[in-house]
Amino acid sequence: MAAATSRRRKGKIRWSNLYSFACLRPLTSEERPAGRDVIGQPGFSRVVFCNEPHLHKRKPYKYPYNNISTTKYNVLTFLPRALFEQFRRVANFYFLLAAVFSLFSLAPFSRASLIAPLVFVVGISMLKEAVEDWHRFLQDLDVNNRTVKAHVSNGVFVDKSWKKLLVGDVVKVNKDEYFPSDLLLLSSSYEDGVCYVETMNLDGETNLKIKRCLEASLCLNEDEEFSQFKATVRCEDPNPNLYTFVGNLEFKKESYPLSPSQLLLRDSKLRNTDYIYGVVIFSGRDTKAVRNSTRSPSKRSRIERKMDYIIYLLFSMLVLVSLVSSIGSSLFLKHDMVDWWYLQLPDSSSSEEDDDHFFNPSKLVQSAVLQFIRALILYGYLIPISLYVSIEVVKVLQTMLINKDIELYDEVTCKSVQARTSNLNEELGQVEMILSDKTGTLTCNQMEFRKCSIAGISYGGDITEVDLAASMRMNADFEPFEFSMDETDRATRSFELYEFSVSGFSAQNGNARLLKSEEPVIKGFNFRDDRLMNKNWINGTNLSDITMFFRVMALCHTGIPIEDDSHKTDKLSYEAESPEEVSFLIASQEFGFQFFRRTQSLIFVKEFDPSSMKEVEREYKLLNLLEFSSSRKRMSVIVSNEDGQIFLLCKGADSIIFDRLADNGRTYEQATTLHLSSYAEDGLRTLAFAYREIEAAEYERWNTIFTQAKATIGPEREELLEQASEMIEKDLVLLGVVAVEDKLQKGVPECIDKLAQAGLKIWLLTGDKRETAINVGFACSLLRQDMMQFHLSLSREAESNSQVKAMEEEILQQIQSSYKLLCEEGNNEAPYGLIIDGKALEIALRQDVKDEFLQLAVNCASVICCRVSPKQKALITRLVKQYTGRTTLAIGDGANDVGMIQEADIGVGISGMEGMQAVMASDFSLPQFRFLERLLVVHGHWCYQRISKMVLYFVYKNVAFGLTLFYYELYTSFSGEVLYDDWYMTMFNVMLTSLPVIALGVLEQDVSSDICLQFPALYQQGPRNVHFSWSRIVGWILNGVVTSLVIFLANIYILSPTALQQNGFVADIDSLGAITYTCVIWTVNCQIALFTSHFTWIQHLSIWGSILLWYIFLLGYGALPPNLSGNTFQLLIEVIGPTPLYWMITVLVVVVSLLPYFVHIVIQRSFYPMDDHIIQEMEKRLKKDDMRDNQMWLREQRNSQMSTNVGFSARVEAKVVSFSQQMQQKKVSICRSVTNSPIYRSITRTPFS
Repeated sequence: MAAATSRRRKGKIRWSNLYSFACLRPLTSEERPAGRDVIGQPGFSRVVFCNEPHLHKRKPYKYPYNNISTTKYNVLTFLPRALFEQFRRVANFYFLLAAVFSLFSLAPFSRASLIAPLVFVVGISMLKEAVEDWHRFLQDLDVNNRTVKAHVSNGVFVDKSWKKLLVGDVVKVNKDEYFPSDLLLLSSSYEDGVCYVETMNLDGETNLKIKRCLEASLCLNEDEEFSQFKATVRCEDPNPNLYTFVGNLEFKKESYPLSPSQLLLRDSKLRNTDYIYGVVIFSGRDTKAVRNSTRSPSKRSRIERKMDYIIYLLFSMLVLVSLVSSIGSSLFLKHDMVDWWYLQLPDSSSSEEDDDHFFNPSKLVQSAVLQFIRALILYGYLIPISLYVSIEVVKVLQTMLINKDIELYDEVTCKSVQARTSNLNEELGQVEMILSDKTGTLTCNQMEFRKCSIAGISYGGDITEVDLAASMRMNADFEPFEFSMDETDRATRSFELYEFSVSGFSAQNGNARLLKSEEPVIKGFNFRDDRLMNKNWINGTNLSDITMFFRVMALCHTGIPIEDDSHKTDKLSYEAESPEEVSFLIASQEFGFQFFRRTQSLIFVKEFDPSSMKEVEREYKLLNLLEFSSSRKRMSVIVSNEDGQIFLLCKGADSIIFDRLADNGRTYEQATTLHLSSYAEDGLRTLAFAYREIEAAEYERWNTIFTQAKATIGPEREELLEQASEMIEKDLVLLGVVAVEDKLQKGVPECIDKLAQAGLKIWLLTGDKRETAINVGFACSLLRQDMMQFHLSLSREAESNSQVKAMEEEILQQIQSSYKLLCEEGNNEAPYGLIIDGKALEIALRQDVKDEFLQLAVNCASVICCRVSPKQKALITRLVKQYTGRTTLAIGDGANDVGMIQEADIGVGISGMEGMQAVMASDFSLPQFRFLERLLVVHGHWCYQRISKMVLYFVYKNVAFGLTLFYYELYTSFSGEVLYDDWYMTMFNVMLTSLPVIALGVLEQDVSSDICLQFPALYQQGPRNVHFSWSRIVGWILNGVVTSLVIFLANIYILSPTALQQNGFVADIDSLGAITYTCVIWTVNCQIALFTSHFTWIQHLSIWGSILLWYIFLLGYGALPPNLSGNTFQLLIEVIGPTPLYWMITVLVVVVSLLPYFVHIVIQRSFYPMDDHIIQEMEKRLKKDDMRDNQMWLREQRNSQMSTNVGFSARVEAKVVSFSQQMQQKKVSICRSVTNSPIYRSITRTPFS
């Protein structure tokens, strides 16, 4: 009942009477006819029949339904598009041609042995594409099936799914619900049609936007009012511009102009308003949010792109050996084969039927061409057909491991990391630059009251993590101290400060240690200081200033008290335009100044009266409200108390407030400035509080001017209001400052620190103002106090002139001077940070300036871009990617981040509280930012190494196998005989060598996950491409060449002169092929055993099981009837199995083939070890319990943490230096005080007897 009463009371407030500036200003006379002039012209031809959606089901007013689709395929396009995607790959296209040639007599193998592997490979890849697109379809289904109240008839509203909404539908959206489409606001729960809208999902801004309906539609505030409602909207056509809207509403035979103030955009959320009524103007793909999104581009990892070049290299080898075979065959045919009578080669007199086209001496060119085509198919095993499908399978299994990692599960949201595509797993291990959004990505969208400075004294004793870590590092006493700027009351303040300093300490082994408070935190209020809490502020000095400070906090706002039946205490909740105001109201309530009610012109506060020691209710009359704006950077209210005194209470940016202080109002300015610097270093957002008392006559004169300015209609209205505010907002008295924390998500500083130690650079791109972005930069350790900051911004003169050339010259000059300074100071190892706002960035990204801007930005340790639009985010990402050539990762949580996420090499979406747009456009989704650390440093490192090793091994085994066919062709004088049976060839890639390589790609680890996090510099193997460099690729190709030579030559020269069987028979081609094939299978599987660092039972089963599978296959294949098994009938049992030579050759060939690689790894690990080799050796020699205390282990761990200028560790290092300097200065000061004291002088002057 109380809650309902509160809502009714809240609904009666006419907020339009409180506000003075642009958000609710009336349309000017110049603006009104502008819309009417363009309506009906091209680009402004849309007609909407309100409450008559049936008219939009047929032409000419038929508009799309409200459903959206982010899928890549549909039922009709899947087959052609998926096949096109598959045969874009060089290897797949080659094997398609080979399969086509197998339909003719040109192929040396049977049709089934060529077509079956191709169908299997392409089928698996297409199945994976279908599954991934199905998941996208399910996500679309979830969004499209959301429901909203829609009007059907006679004032009845029923639940209707979003996808079924039509243009013209009237809908009712309740508090905290998303708008299902672009709506025209008709009315709201407030009498004057105002509603609060959160657009963070569109533009990243946390402050609430105020929308207002037309006065003509205010009457439509109940369900029943819509039974007879009819109107027509004529407006602009669908477009992506979020901030413009032109149209007219024709209602009750009158035409009313529309503006963006009446448009509610899809994916924004209704806040602080019980409900609104609206009519659908744009639906589905016509909405501005969807128009701003683009379809997810097809992304390929660097390794996959490099694989194409490897395929080209292998194809070049294939062409080369095919040419050798073709030319060699022609030469032998011309000079030698014609003399071999037993070949019975055709001659010119032979008939067409007897003609052998491959060996025709009279048609050498034809024979050479046919032999070339045949060789291309024969040696095709140089190109691994199963490479792509094996990688697809491996990547899917890798994503399953990532998705199931318990360390990537967030218990708070009950969500885990999700890999939405498997194409970019290995790319996670090669990231060099991260571009991050702020709101909702790094921060929680929650403000907490943390500290304040009142009358020159700082309050709030909760020490920062940086100070705590620095104190622990120094292993010494650390005492936070303040000093008074006011000499008149030194004794009292010194006592207060002493109490504060000892409260944060605990004795441990003789050393003082700073302690973090573990007391429960009130939401929005994380403040600890006994001097103010529990009404203890009444014992402080300057009680009147403290009281006035709390009054400013309780009165200077636009908040609304909300009663909640669930609250068992007398504490209230609040709603306001910004989360800062909510935190101020909660804080004032905790300090004893509870704002509990407001009317149109009155504010009621329960204040604790120090004189009576009781709580009293006081009533303040609200005379005027001068609202906050980005240009004013301040907010003021003018109130009168019960005694008739008039006060102006002001809060705003410290620079703005300090400029407006009276000469006698600067008493605490110096001390407050020091506190501001300290709060800024802690990453807190600060606002200064000030006030002045106004005489009644002065107020009356000013109010007359201000009222006239408010009543002005025209372009000069803003200027007149600003001039009026300047007249009254002056001669202020400074009370102090408040510091609130834009609360970071859990683990953000630690995550950024680890990523920085791994060598990644992090840029912050936000739509928030500069001060907010800088504060968050400090909070998450992207900035530090000793960092030199370059600020790029346009001067007011350049902005007002709007001359692009002049603006370019100004920004260019700033960039050049900053870069010159950076180069001059480059040897000092001083960190540099670059901060640039949106307008300056717009100029800096222009063609003439962008290269110099990027040169400066890339060389800075930290870059923060503020007031950035969604398109600018995407443009920055694209330019950074192009300019640096580095792998970029973009991470965000809202629809305004979609462009950036899609433009980056890897897009990561935060599945937080602000919808699913970023997630649906992303490649990976995270519950919170902190999981990025493990995703990159652990899984990224593993996946990069796994895929690299996998591709290298694939190249090796196929070269080793394919070249044995070529050597046999040379050995047999290009006779065209095939060494191996057709089914041997088919089984090689599909069964006998596929499982070990899949196990390698899924389970390989150079080090464990804990070691990856302890040694973050291991991650740099990916960006430096250590495991997939061209030297490694060529090395493994040469290894395959050597292996193939050893296998073939050993088999030929051992078997040729030696009897294989007891009856004296030598090995025929079938025996030679089977023995050689056995050596290949043993060698390539033993090679992967040497190549593997981390063994599980799965690896052992796959490697030794594959070798066993060969014998099982040979046994089973030989057991088939002769018409099926051919010459391999009983080959293992009767021919090669009983022969000792067969087993001896196998052992000898395997040992000799692997000897070069074994020697290589021995030399490398002994004399040129890599980082992971050293760690592996230490792990083997050290027990797990001894690692933390072992000096060698700790030394290597410190060495692995790359030197960085950003991150928590870097700030701690800087703070240690600062503390050391402070302690040294303190020692010098004490020494001077002692030596200058009269007692010391008397002692030193008096000789001892």
